[in-house]
Amino acid sequence: MSETLARSREFLITTTRGSSLFSASTLFLALWLMVTSLSLTLISKTALAENTVNAVRVWTSPDFTRFTFESNLTIQYSLSLLDNPGRVVIDLKNVAATPALRSLPGQVKATDPLIQTVRIGHFKPHILRLVLDLKAAVVPQAYMLDPTENFGHRLIVDVYSANKAAEFDSLDNLVASLLQPKSIENNSNSSQPQVIQTTPKVKPELNQPKVIQNTPKSPKTKPEPSRMIVIAIDPGHGGKDPGAIGRQGTHEKDITLAIAKKLKAIIDKESNMRAVLTREGDYYISLPMRRAKARSLNADLFVSVHADAAHRKTARGSSVYTLSEHGATSAAASWLAKKENSVDSDLMGGIDMITKSRDVKEMLIDLSLSATIIDSVKLGQHVLSEIGDVNHLHKKNVEQAPFAVLKSPDIPSILVETAFLSNPQDEQKLNTKAYQRKMASALFTGIKSYFATSPALARTRVAQLE
Repeated sequence: MSETLARSREFLITTTRGSSLFSASTLFLALWLMVTSLSLTLISKTALAENTVNAVRVWTSPDFTRFTFESNLTIQYSLSLLDNPGRVVIDLKNVAATPALRSLPGQVKATDPLIQTVRIGHFKPHILRLVLDLKAAVVPQAYMLDPTENFGHRLIVDVYSANKAAEFDSLDNLVASLLQPKSIENNSNSSQPQVIQTTPKVKPELNQPKVIQNTPKSPKTKPEPSRMIVIAIDPGHGGKDPGAIGRQGTHEKDITLAIAKKLKAIIDKESNMRAVLTREGDYYISLPMRRAKARSLNADLFVSVHADAAHRKTARGSSVYTLSEHGATSAAASWLAKKENSVDSDLMGGIDMITKSRDVKEMLIDLSLSATIIDSVKLGQHVLSEIGDVNHLHKKNVEQAPFAVLKSPDIPSILVETAFLSNPQDEQKLNTKAYQRKMASALFTGIKSYFATSPALARTRVAQLE
């Protein structure tokens, strides 16, 4: 650009000093050429400006692997899935090969169930290509997240196990389809790899009104099979997210998993009940994925197990929370909800009902959210009554707060804070198997009491005995 300025300046000096033959129109033409040249130079510089990826993160679970690329600008990308051998191809436009990106291959562990290796190179001068070599059949998905207080622009690439992908047909996908998100960039060139579209497909039956036949049942109709009640148990935190940490070094993620497994063992002994865990080991799973897994398994209830923490060491006892659509019932509930939801602040690719438009909110309400919250409070009251016999109650009533993990509009859901890890006495109790068994037993008794007094279940689909 400096050379262009110099040439333009020299030309102007020559035309003004050299001869009177140059008219005003010639001078105007010279000025126009200079401005045009400068404009083209600036446009060229902007078009070729490289985006900087300053952080890359990888999280792995048995069901999917998530890649997060954090950058200073929105990333232009395309996503492809290739066969023989299987690999996922991510093309990044005008993105510099920063040290953060170069560190990506080293972040993929040998134990990853889906990804074999990661390769990085320039496919074209301004296209940086990432190739994920696969161990198994997968379903990839990608989307951008806007900056927040703690994070910049983020490109999220989720690689799901093909066997598990069908299980995550959640309500969030339905809402996303109604919001009509943009599809991943497509290429018309048939020689290019197939580009995966991210717009979720809405099941035809959800678009069409169902005609209910009011035909009386024949007396000879066979009796319906026994009703199997499904309880989704959600051990809070896990993997890279330890949750609260006690003075003795106790991690909340370990306590919640221990209590959840004991609760599952008790429930599974019942002939008409079975329990499923959202995670069965020490690995990270996002809040939307926890809800989606419960829905895919047709759960009748969702119970999220946690261990509390507070700034005051004297805070102690157990609490039960349900979802509040309009904020929290106390300042403590609001603070706790913010703390529990914060770990997912850079991962939330799902739909948050509280922040969405009126139309979307009304649709969720039509899906019996209000009735589900009422059922959740009833469940919480039964559970609170039982755990009060095991531990001091930090709150005498069921609290309500906007916990992201409880936002399933068709499943009664509660979050149980079993005790305070920040309290030395509570931490000591939480580490004993005896207390863990007592807490699990109290949770089970509360759940069973709820079903004894609330025979009408919220779920419309029924899990049948095999």
